Amino acid sequence: MPPRQLHSASAGFEAALHVDLLPAGHRSRRLHGHSFFATVRAELPAGWAPFPGSEVAELQRRMEACVAPLDYARLNDLDGLAQPTDENIARWIRTRLETAFDVPGIVQIGVQSTAHTGVDLDRAGHAHLWRRYRFQAAHRLPNVPLGHKCGRMHGHGFEVILHADQDIGSSDLGIDYDRIDAVWAPFHTLLNYHCLNEIAGLENPTSEVLSAWLWQRLKPLLPELSWVTVYETGSCGANFDGTHYRIWKELTLDSAIRLKHAPAGSPLGALHGHTYTLRLHLSAELDTVQGWTVDFGDVKTQFDPIFKAIDHRPLYEIADLPDGDALSLARWVLDKGRAALPELDRVDLYETRGCGAIVIAATATQELVPV
Repeated sequence: MPPRQLHSASAGFEAALHVDLLPAGHRSRRLHGHSFFATVRAELPAGWAPFPGSEVAELQRRMEACVAPLDYARLNDLDGLAQPTDENIARWIRTRLETAFDVPGIVQIGVQSTAHTGVDLDRAGHAHLWRRYRFQAAHRLPNVPLGHKCGRMHGHGFEVILHADQDIGSSDLGIDYDRIDAVWAPFHTLLNYHCLNEIAGLENPTSEVLSAWLWQRLKPLLPELSWVTVYETGSCGANFDGTHYRIWKELTLDSAIRLKHAPAGSPLGALHGHTYTLRLHLSAELDTVQGWTVDFGDVKTQFDPIFKAIDHRPLYEIADLPDGDALSLARWVLDKGRAALPELDRVDLYETRGCGAIVIAATATQELVPV
């Protein structure tokens, strides 16, 4: 089976709001504001954009037009947004993209209201609220080969993202951010400014082990929990959904491109370039001795020849790269990468924040999970 192919676009907006659904005295009942960031991911059919390779630019144009009425607006005054929660804003954007802007195949709508708070509306229409938490901790990996740097005691500023499915909540409001905060609070106390190896069950505290450890303890307290994501550093981490593990490694590359099918006069046909964000996703069974699915160091080492072939390069000189658009490059990376890293099953490639392409191998085991 061919891989799934998605395009992604984003737009930001500044808006004021109040949410009257919340209990009396809640701070968000007062008029306040956010710098919102919205994204759309869609499986677009061939021929939808003006020319092959222009899908990201066209999707971004429609996304920006879609959210334009939200910018510098009081959201409660807009039709359909009397209660402008993150979830309701995401549903409003999805409906408008589908009906007013003819965007087909929408797989996911994301709305981020703060750096640590947001919602992802999935293909089935379920809203997964998420909260990001940080803690400072030391650890070492006791079972790594002799000389491996992670065998030494060291530390990280860890980040954890908890996703909870709003649509299986038990109250009219479902899950709210305050409830997720309350569930997380004792875990923050346990983990923050501690050595993870000294905590029962975390004697081998890899990102995968930590994500599963958190899942097992949080799920009984928060039945709506969808995923646990652990960032070990800003560029790598692990995700666990109760069944499957997934890790990722993020890289940046600086490359020159031009699009072969751009018509005369289009800036996309001119020689230009991007600082790309490239995210490699790998899925595998957990090695119960090492405590990981794949060593992050091995990912970097084995992918390095492919990375060097596209970083600080004119991509239009690569003979087997069909074009310079994000989807063509993401597919090329997935094809080359799977030869070196069989566990690789998804590649995200962003030209700018939230704007790019995602390619998912047919063998992938997880639904589209943001990180």
